Amino acid sequence: MRQQRSEPASRPCHRRTSARPKRGGSARVGSLHSRGAALLLVMWLIALLAALVGGFALTARVEYLQGRVLARGVVAEQAARAGIEYAMMRLAEQDVRRRWLPDGRAYRWRFNQAQIDLRIVDEQGKIDLNAAPLPLLAALLRGAGLEQQPAERLAGAIIDWRDQDSMTQPSAGAEDADYAEAELPYGAKDAPFETAAELLLVLGMTPQLYARIAPSITVFSGRDVPDPAFASAPVLTAMGMDATAIVQHRENWNPATGQPLQPLADGTNLVGSNSGTYSIHSRAKLNDGRESLLRVVVRSGATGAPGAAYQPLQWEEGTSLR
Repeated sequence: MRQQRSEPASRPCHRRTSARPKRGGSARVGSLHSRGAALLLVMWLIALLAALVGGFALTARVEYLQGRVLARGVVAEQAARAGIEYAMMRLAEQDVRRRWLPDGRAYRWRFNQAQIDLRIVDEQGKIDLNAAPLPLLAALLRGAGLEQQPAERLAGAIIDWRDQDSMTQPSAGAEDADYAEAELPYGAKDAPFETAAELLLVLGMTPQLYARIAPSITVFSGRDVPDPAFASAPVLTAMGMDATAIVQHRENWNPATGQPLQPLADGTNLVGSNSGTYSIHSRAKLNDGRESLLRVVVRSGATGAPGAAYQPLQWEEGTSLR
């Protein structure tokens, strides 16, 4: 009898599984980190380039504005210069009805895109520092705000500066010893004034006082007494004349009518002869508001330079009136 072999009972099969890293997930994480770093770098580069471009744009804008300001400034300066040239032409006009008068009245002229305001004064209408007597100088200083004694002392110092002796004026003045006492490194010049600004060196003169009297003084006329036909109100007052009445009388006269200027009620004749040496203030204003000012003293006539119709004696450029 056959014995049947019994098959052993099958045992359950246990498979060991090891925890292996998921290579695909790790790669994806690393890729994301790399992409993030690259994106951040790109953003920093974009920000840097934007800053550079912005800086260049700002620099270009500033340079453009600077160039525009400089260019418009040159245009205004040349317009003011054109005013000087035009004024000299009108002063030499043969037709008396078109001729401009150098008595300080205001003139206006339109040149291209600039409005030019001009004032012309013949140097004969000013007080000459090298020729004016002490009482006239003292009267001008009193009109500028000084008291009687300080005005006479300063007027004496002006005389002592220009005369050739070393003696102080009887009323008061300033010679070398006075400058030494004031601890100034110079003494009285004992020679004529070469420029009006030299007055600032005289003992007792201040910049504020000089600014007030500067439009009334000169070194170019050679006259001991100014011509009232061209004198300003402060000069007329220093001369003891009725400044208001004289200036009003002159301004009421219109040369375009062809009628001569009538004498004053007291018979004073205000018709003067031009000396050919003028102070001219030319103020040019462009349409955009840019302004330029020229203050010059010129002497008409040929100077030897080709094309020159006048000789500059004093030239001052600025942007505003005193």
